[in-house]
Amino acid sequence: MPEKATLGKGGPKVYSIAAHRGFADALVAGLVPRYAQGELGLARLTLLLPSRRTVRTMTEAFVRHSGTGLLLPRMVVVGDLDLDETLGPLLDPLGAADIPPAADPTRRWLRLARYLREVEGDTAGKGAALLRRAWEIGRTMDRLLAEGIAPIDLLSDRVIGIVGEMAGHWTDNTRTFLMVQQHWIAELAARGEIDAPERRNRLFDHAAARWAQSPPAWPVVAAGVTGASPALAKLLRVVSEMEQGSVVLPDLDLSLDAEVWDELGTAGNPAQYDDPPFGRGDAVTHPQYHLKLLLNRMDLRRDEVQPWHRSGPAAAPPERRRVISNLFLPPRASAAWVDLPAEHRRLSGVRLMESTHPGEEAQAIAVLMREALETPERRVALISPDRGLAARVVAHLERWGIAADDTAGRPLPQTAAGRLMLLVAEVVAEQAAPVPLVALLVHPLAGAGERRPRWLESARRLDLALRGPRPGVGLAPVAAKAQEAKLGDWWGEVETLLTPLFALTDAEPLEKLLGMLADAAEALCGETVWSGADGRALGAFVEELRDAAAAAGTLLDPRELHAVLRDAMDRASVRPPWGGHPRVSIYGLLEARMSRADLVICGGLVEGVWPASPTQDSLLPPAVLRSLGVPGADFRIGLAAHDLAAALGAPEVVLSWAQRDEGGPVIPSRFVLRVRAMLGDQLGRHLESEALRLARLIDDAASVPPHPRPQPSPSAEQRRVDLSVTGLDRLRGDPYQFYASAILALRSLDGLDAEPSAAWKGEVAHLIMELWHRAGEPEGGLHAIAQDVLTQQNAHPLMRVLWWPRLSAALETFERKILAAKANGREVLAVEAWGDMQHRDIRIHGRADRLDRAEDGSLAVVDYKTGQPPTGRRVEEGFALQLGLVALIAEAGGFEGVSGKANAFEYWSMAKAKDGSMGYEFEPVLEGRKKSGIPREDFLPETMRYLDDALDRWILGDEAFVARLNPELGSYADYDQLMRLDEWITTLGGTSAQGGENAV
Repeated sequence: MPEKATLGKGGPKVYSIAAHRGFADALVAGLVPRYAQGELGLARLTLLLPSRRTVRTMTEAFVRHSGTGLLLPRMVVVGDLDLDETLGPLLDPLGAADIPPAADPTRRWLRLARYLREVEGDTAGKGAALLRRAWEIGRTMDRLLAEGIAPIDLLSDRVIGIVGEMAGHWTDNTRTFLMVQQHWIAELAARGEIDAPERRNRLFDHAAARWAQSPPAWPVVAAGVTGASPALAKLLRVVSEMEQGSVVLPDLDLSLDAEVWDELGTAGNPAQYDDPPFGRGDAVTHPQYHLKLLLNRMDLRRDEVQPWHRSGPAAAPPERRRVISNLFLPPRASAAWVDLPAEHRRLSGVRLMESTHPGEEAQAIAVLMREALETPERRVALISPDRGLAARVVAHLERWGIAADDTAGRPLPQTAAGRLMLLVAEVVAEQAAPVPLVALLVHPLAGAGERRPRWLESARRLDLALRGPRPGVGLAPVAAKAQEAKLGDWWGEVETLLTPLFALTDAEPLEKLLGMLADAAEALCGETVWSGADGRALGAFVEELRDAAAAAGTLLDPRELHAVLRDAMDRASVRPPWGGHPRVSIYGLLEARMSRADLVICGGLVEGVWPASPTQDSLLPPAVLRSLGVPGADFRIGLAAHDLAAALGAPEVVLSWAQRDEGGPVIPSRFVLRVRAMLGDQLGRHLESEALRLARLIDDAASVPPHPRPQPSPSAEQRRVDLSVTGLDRLRGDPYQFYASAILALRSLDGLDAEPSAAWKGEVAHLIMELWHRAGEPEGGLHAIAQDVLTQQNAHPLMRVLWWPRLSAALETFERKILAAKANGREVLAVEAWGDMQHRDIRIHGRADRLDRAEDGSLAVVDYKTGQPPTGRRVEEGFALQLGLVALIAEAGGFEGVSGKANAFEYWSMAKAKDGSMGYEFEPVLEGRKKSGIPREDFLPETMRYLDDALDRWILGDEAFVARLNPELGSYADYDQLMRLDEWITTLGGTSAQGGENAV
């Protein structure tokens, strides 16, 4: 820092701290010697800082520098619009009462939605879509106001001329924006308010005029402020000209060649343009562009800025500054890389780490951070705009007991309290769909207190009851399922909480909906929903939105509330309280500014993340914004580049990215590609591989031999289980599956709100036929019954449309055949009947789809199939014995009211027949021209032989229940994961090592 004799003289006092020096520590190193004379010397200093986060950063820097206690300077926040921060009290004093108050931004958002609806009518959309557009309009208004552009400027001949030459949608969007803006301006005038960015500008102007006329008696230093709005630039100019004032900029490259500086473009300099102020050739993506824009608006030349010659304890080698400057050269100047000497391309202390996927990247970053902490007093920071990556790293660090706080915070919907509120709204929006309903009931905050264990037990029982396709819309079908699961009392409590919300059908005041939602959440969880940092943030969010909605008079469909809340809550972050490991920091890009550590890891360096994809304004054409002096959409890429340039100034830096994300391959950041291109033949020395190796090893267990093929052999007592008519097929085909199902009593679970499966279709088809038979088989009544059943079963409309033609045709075939057989003397004795028999002291049981008395007096066993029935060969080999077992039970008198000898064994399939029609009969009996099956007279004896064989081997014998005894059958897969099939099936070689006579 310049000596005391030169400070305060000779025009504006503007300084720049180079990236390699570490802004916060270097700033403190220069301020303390200058202002710390006497006990109160430093306390007289006022620092203007860009955000509340930088106040914490500067405080930590002062503590590190002093090593003991000291009186800190007064730190005043200029405010950061990106962080939704307001000005500090110094710049918003009581003396500024003549400046109108700022309009509530949440109320404005809701009012803009109403005006948008008035302007565009039904084409404006409704609910969440309408409010999203209103938010975009408000953001564009703020952007224009921050740049000092008055609404009247949008009505100038120049703007109107540009819009008139644009495509029709741009004309319509601009017209809509202007009309909505005028409605809002009229309301502001009536309320005596102004928008927050305009008030911010007026306060800057107020402070600038006051300090220019009567400078404060205390020293003022504006540090780290890079916002380039005209009003802020004017204030900084005044501060720089005060006798005890100065401005310190971060990372302004004073060594950049004049030709390169000029190549950045006009940057809004009125002396270098006529129209428009931002030329198409401006290098807005360069990290120095926004600083050039700020200097131009301060009416300063770059050569008027002086270097800050102090460094912090975490400074990088001085040559790093020149390399960073070369790295970000604009396009034409980048040609100089070819002739750059090696020392001007050498990034000593910078490593590049390329991972295969985000999980590996997070693990490797955590390893690097853990390793850094082994060195006493060493500080490490992760900087990344990817909040998912940051959360992963935080979780990985917990394995070593390292509590790391993500200072960028978490979006409110990702917190426990925020998620609970959204789940209540989602249950209403989805009309009690099983997935959000069960997620709500098992939420960590639900049923808090002493009732939590019983609450969870009941919720899990309801979860099991709701498995499979959705039972219906609303609370009533869920209540029926709860009654079946004997959860009536508990469900009544839940239903009492939710019924008021389900009673709302029309648009209601938003504040009423929010109040009911908050009441339901509190009744569900108690006051714990409002406790903790996330609960307090949720409470503040709800109250703010309720007050704004009441003032704005917003009406909303209850089913739209979830989407609206999700959008609004995504814009609210919950930042952790002060805490965490003192030497570990995790920052977003905004939070990382002015911070420094000994090791800085820049994570998530891929296109679309760092830098983020530029988003064009959806309302105003880029040409209009450019003509008004608003930087283009690529402006934020330059800010992201500046953030990376600042991070590269740390002593050690790791640039990290992954080759793919959750969706597929990604492109490394353009910044990474520039680093690799500039390093050239030096690239190999800068690759980080050790952390990746350790990351891959850390979770790798020692190699183990392949898992053996399961072949459990339970005790004789455990083997003696009942055998179902379908269980025999499973036992002979895959004994292990029978073991898991019948002996271990394990059942596979359908998903919640699952797609209709083949089993579900079978149940529906059986129910249709059962109801028709019990109704007396009325002619022409089968279709009506089928439609009623599909409605009762809540069949999805798309599924009904796709399945109905096939089902309808098959039912017509069945009805015709059954009625024809009835006319010829065939009689239906039983449908969906349960029966059993004892054989060798083992109970054989099952359900018969239909039992008929044939014309000759014998029994006919009928089994309905929605798909293809088993082949004759499958029956002949003993792997489809259901018809034979049902017939044996019937002959033994196991079905009430049924007796006689069975002589017909029929499958009635709803699939397509060989002639193209839907629905046909098939008997797996070897007769006529058939080449497979069992002769009719041998059908039951063969079934009994296979039954006795199975009993002798497994139920009454001691043979092991070998997994996939017949691997080529492939009929059952419910227990493949349990048997760890993928771990040993490759060693099977397509045959069974212990298959015996049944091996295929």
